[in-house]
Amino acid sequence: MDSRRNVELVVLSDVHLGTSGSHAVELLKYLKSIKPKMLILNGDIIDIWQFKKRYFPKSHLRVVKHLLGLASQRCSVYYITGNHDEMFRRFSGMKIGKLKIINDLRLELGGKSVWIFHGDVFDVVMQHSKWLSKVGAIGYDTLVSLNTFVNWLLRELDIKVKPVSFSKRIKESVKGAVKYINAFEDTVSAAAIRKGADTVICGHIHKPEIRRISLGEQSVNYLNSGDWIENLTSLEYNNGKWRIFNYRTDFVEQQDNVDLDFEKIVDAETKELFNNMLVEFQR
Repeated sequence: MDSRRNVELVVLSDVHLGTSGSHAVELLKYLKSIKPKMLILNGDIIDIWQFKKRYFPKSHLRVVKHLLGLASQRCSVYYITGNHDEMFRRFSGMKIGKLKIINDLRLELGGKSVWIFHGDVFDVVMQHSKWLSKVGAIGYDTLVSLNTFVNWLLRELDIKVKPVSFSKRIKESVKGAVKYINAFEDTVSAAAIRKGADTVICGHIHKPEIRRISLGEQSVNYLNSGDWIENLTSLEYNNGKWRIFNYRTDFVEQQDNVDLDFEKIVDAETKELFNNMLVEFQR
């Protein structure tokens, strides 16, 4: 019996596969618990900036295989490129099964215009000081690794507390970081209003959000899918409504999940295309 939960549309971003902070095991459990009609991967799914041949655990590869398996079924999958996987921008327009690589996406949902993109194009630091962004990414990944170690130690000592996140606490407490996030959200919203979109969806800043942003006499629905490093969140759309899915509070373990077998579902041509892409960013 297929016990997966039907979802019209799911948006995921900032998974950062290939880094120690990525919660690939939890993400795979979530993906196996849902049956989306459309899945939008909104950037930074594979972290090519920090990609190392010696570190790509089986749990991370299983997520990639599962996504390709979904794209070989009836689910339409869009891979929107971000800054950490910007190398995939050279493949924009390519289709792998029902997975299409693009730079942004416009949809009509419930008679409303929705604009979806990763968000790094509106990051001033990213655009003008890319080297600084990469240094910051390394520092951020170091903090996330520290999170992982401390949380593992707490579990081993059987100390029952909420998961520790030094990186998240620093971002929320530093005034400059808060100001940056607010400026980013306003900039994205202003661009969406100029384009005539009713809703704009981003990732990039790792802060899940659904709110109406007003700029002068105009306003837009701003949504952010968060990440699978600290927040473990996605956006789900059903019956004309959006919600933030939080793995830590909303996930229900399924006993009879359909385990999509990559080797059986994905044909040889699709596997060859994927393997060729892996070779490209390993160079």
